[in-house]
Amino acid sequence: MSTKPRISSAVPDQPAQFATVMMHTPASTGRFFELYAEFWQRGVVADELKEMTRMRNARITDCGY
Repeated sequence: MSTKPRISSAVPDQPAQFATVMMHTPASTGRFFELYAEFWQRGVVADELKEMTRMRNARITDCGY
């Protein structure tokens, strides 16, 4: 899996990065970040387990971030 987006940026003169690609659908982008915040800030899973999961996923998908 690559960290290079397969979709172009929705923001003129900006590189194709997660946020600029998500702007193709602004309503969905807002809802995604609400869900993301809920999971990482207020979820019931321990913060340590969330971080371990995030790191494992990044390693498996060869995430450059």
